[in-house]
Amino acid sequence: MSTPSDQIPPAPPPSYDPPPASGTSTDDRNIAMLTHLSGIIFSIIVPLIVWLIHKDRAEKAYLVTEAKEALNFQITVLIGYVICWVLTFVVIGAFLTPLLWIANLIFCIVAAIKVSQTGTYKYPFALRLVA
Repeated sequence: MSTPSDQIPPAPPPSYDPPPASGTSTDDRNIAMLTHLSGIIFSIIVPLIVWLIHKDRAEKAYLVTEAKEALNFQITVLIGYVICWVLTFVVIGAFLTPLLWIANLIFCIVAAIKVSQTGTYKYPFALRLVA
């Protein structure tokens, strides 16, 4: 004879749906993700445009924060490229430039993944010039 607990099917495993950042829409998270990814090709252009468009809108505070983070990192990378260009005259810059490009690629992809999953990302090293 079976008991009622034997007749109840087991609960399905919980699906992974990360909690959105407080007060953010899916569109804002997608724009933030694309803002971080755009640094691979467009450097500071897209983060600067997103930041300038939304900086005065209180409801877009999340998007402004992510755009500033991406912009600060891309400015740091741009400064790194200038330093590599100067060091090219001493030959070491020719070796450092591809390493900087690979670091930019990796950090932009990691930032985009983190923003799409958890909602926010801080680069481990970036000059915080845009406050």
